[in-house]
Amino acid sequence: MNRAKMNVLKIISFLLICLGLTLVGSCTSYEKFHRMSEQMEIPSRVYPADYAKTWQAVLQIMRRYDLAVQNQQTGVIRTRWIDNTLELNFADSFGANDSVRAARFKLVINVVKGYRGSREVTRVSVFKRQMVERDFLQGWQVVPSDGIQEETILYRIERLLAIDDQLERIERERARKLEESF
Repeated sequence: MNRAKMNVLKIISFLLICLGLTLVGSCTSYEKFHRMSEQMEIPSRVYPADYAKTWQAVLQIMRRYDLAVQNQQTGVIRTRWIDNTLELNFADSFGANDSVRAARFKLVINVVKGYRGSREVTRVSVFKRQMVERDFLQGWQVVPSDGIQEETILYRIERLLAIDDQLERIERERARKLEESF
């Protein structure tokens, strides 16, 4: 084979290798994107209640946490960093993961007013940022949340709103009966 054909074959093989790596790289980047989009889905729920009532329910649930920001006009509640090393190590004690040196999390809750038809509704989103430190050389790393705490907070808000609605119905019924007895 002459030198020109050898150079052409080298160039073609180089281009084929580059094309193959690009295809493999794009598939792995799609997998990374898909995984990240699933992890970044923020748990939220829409409640058939007005904004003020929902805000009070959220505050009642969040009073057990150390709050850094609580702004009703913007609808944002944010906690300070909360240490959860013991809880994380206990939950992972029966799993394959090694224990962590330190763990902490922060919650950000967003309350937004909206309308469904003519009825006022409120959407509550709960975002948990979990960080762990496995050893002092690696430093803090963000890890995905399991979603349990976020869903628990949303469930508690739903229950508080349902209890408030039931109490309001009882009060209306009592007032109606008193009015009729007059």
